Amino acid sequence: MRVERRLTAILAADVASYSRLMHNDEEATHAKLMGLLADGVEPAIAEHGGRIVKNTGDGFLVEFSSAVEAVRAAMKFQARVHELTAGDPEDRRIAFRVGINIGDVLVEPHDIFGDGVNIAARLEGIAVPGGICISSAVYEQVQGKVGSKIADLGEQNLKNIDRPVRAYAVMWDEPSPTTRRQRTGSSVLSPPRLSIVVLPFANLSGDPEQDYFVDGVTENLTTDLSRIGGLFVIARNSAFSYKGKAIDVQQVGRELNVQYVLEGSMQRSGKRLRVNVQLIDAKSRKHLWAERFEKPVADLFDMQDEIVSRLANSFGAQLVVVEARQAERLRHPDAIDLFFQGTACFYNGPTLEHATRARGFFERALAIDPQGVGATWALIGMANVDLTVGADLLTDERAALLSAAEANAIKARSLAPNIAAARLTLALVYINTNRAAQGITECEQALALDRNLAYAHGVIGLAKFYMGRPTETEGHVLEALRLSPRDLVANRLMRFVGMAKLHLGADAEAVSWLRRSIEANPTYPLAHFSLAAALGLLGALDEARTAAKAGLALNPGFTIRRLRAAKISDNPIYLSGQERLCEGMRIAGVPEG
Repeated sequence: MRVERRLTAILAADVASYSRLMHNDEEATHAKLMGLLADGVEPAIAEHGGRIVKNTGDGFLVEFSSAVEAVRAAMKFQARVHELTAGDPEDRRIAFRVGINIGDVLVEPHDIFGDGVNIAARLEGIAVPGGICISSAVYEQVQGKVGSKIADLGEQNLKNIDRPVRAYAVMWDEPSPTTRRQRTGSSVLSPPRLSIVVLPFANLSGDPEQDYFVDGVTENLTTDLSRIGGLFVIARNSAFSYKGKAIDVQQVGRELNVQYVLEGSMQRSGKRLRVNVQLIDAKSRKHLWAERFEKPVADLFDMQDEIVSRLANSFGAQLVVVEARQAERLRHPDAIDLFFQGTACFYNGPTLEHATRARGFFERALAIDPQGVGATWALIGMANVDLTVGADLLTDERAALLSAAEANAIKARSLAPNIAAARLTLALVYINTNRAAQGITECEQALALDRNLAYAHGVIGLAKFYMGRPTETEGHVLEALRLSPRDLVANRLMRFVGMAKLHLGADAEAVSWLRRSIEANPTYPLAHFSLAAALGLLGALDEARTAAKAGLALNPGFTIRRLRAAKISDNPIYLSGQERLCEGMRIAGVPEG
């Protein structure tokens, strides 16, 4: 029997956060969805010549003979659905995500199959609620024909698709007449969560020849921020359309449909380079964060990489804080809101209280979104909590906690193999369970995905410490601190070096690094215990006992026995250094247990 094949435009759609909506009110959600399909979706599909191949409960699959008609149909029904749901409470509002691709498909009476269908479904998965995401094949057919702006999202690694797919977001500015009357200065669709444009930085040097350098920083920063999981970043070409123009951030936010604007300036004076950066809420024009970077100009291109790395790391951390504050005010936070709240809570310090509260946020996020982007970040969050509680020896349940962390990190990596944070978390689990070489491999893969993941460099240094190579630790940590000198976990990086110095017998240097660690974050118990050991070995007994008491105030259950029971490494060089550490702790008065 001959299998029928044909080239077709495939539209895949589903309802964002459908599980949460059904959990809250099954009957009302189902009735509303049926109404939207009948009044908004199906008429638009029929008008543009589409055939609904099948319904999938919370979504549908459609084929069109024309990519242009597929995109026009999607734009029409998305605008209509937005119009019909505009008055609904945000926590009960239905919004469709749409992915469109062109492919050669296998055809059956009630279904179609093939890579083209799979890619459309995966593009739908990365579309924002109320949005449309298309492949490069569709883009080639529709550019200039659908009356809308199309933002380049760059190469995307889609789940179970073995090659990167270039994706684009359709961002229309001309709604239907009915919707236009409702617009009153806002976009048809709400800006995507975590959406940002990096505007071209201003060149304040008075030297036009420096424009290439300034533009390079802007372009590289756009690329690096796009690697932050869940962040929607407007492509360079759209951002550069504003170069040299007077900027109103509210207008930019409306035109590009983004939540945040990052703008800045660069000025070169003699041998110094100054960069000013501001993160702005596009809707309110409120400045959420500002930073100044000033460095000597040695090599312009190395300087550019360093500036981009520092900006990406600083912005990533600030984004968590800003989003967590906003999420606290929501009556019905979604999975990503809860992830940010959990992360911000965990930033407060590695204590059992903070860990328990943070894990609660992550568990709620996973319950709301068990399969989507929220699930990935919730799993990473849960893994990090269990990893930290176990690795920091806050309880005697270390083995069970690290086992749970490993399971969740592996699940997260499976759901989103292109998110570097999942691999970094798994690397730390391996390193803390006597598998340092595997940990280094995961770190290297994480850095291949995100070259600005500063902490990964320090984690490689930690792995080498446990492998009996403490002389190599400092170099890796210094690279991490170069990329992110104000990193929220800089205190841990500094402790890595302090421990390496202590194992090498350089106790005075160890004290210096460990004091820096405590200054960066005084709530980290292991830094106090390590400092107590180093001071004890130096003979500074009063200071050593003070440090030990500070550690026990933060972690009252810590004992030398608990440290020994961890069995982080069986390397003889490491074990010899650990004996030295334990002896220093005894001198300082840390309980034997």
